[in-house]
Amino acid sequence: MARIAGVDLPKNKKIFVALDRIFGIGIPLSLKILAETGVDPDKKVKDLSEEEIARLRSYIDNLKVEGALRAEIQRNIKRLIDINCYRGIRHKLGLPVRGQRTRHNARTRKGPRGNIFKRRRKG
Repeated sequence: MARIAGVDLPKNKKIFVALDRIFGIGIPLSLKILAETGVDPDKKVKDLSEEEIARLRSYIDNLKVEGALRAEIQRNIKRLIDINCYRGIRHKLGLPVRGQRTRHNARTRKGPRGNIFKRRRKG
C-alpha cells in the first residue's frame, strides 16, 4: 500500500482515482500530476514501482494538500469572521454564505428542523 502525503492509497484502485483520496487533489489534477511524473494513469496502486511512488511523493510534496490546505481554508474563514464582513457573519451564524435562499431549504447549513410544538405532560 502506497502512502503519499500522510494518506494510505487503496491498492486495488487505479492510481488516478486513488490520488483523489488526498484532500486538495481531484481527478483532473491527479491526471496532470501523472502526466508530469510519467506514471501510467491506468496502473493500479499495487503495481507501482518504488521509483514511481517516490516521483509522485516528491511532486505532491511541493503542492499544498491535506493539513496545510485545511489550515489555510480555516484561516481564510477566520479572517472573514474577524473583519465582520457579510460572508463572515454568515459563517458565524451557520447560514449559507453564497447567496442561497433560506426560506425553504438550507438544511445542510442550518441543521435539522427544530420542533415548534412542545408537548405538555399530562399529570
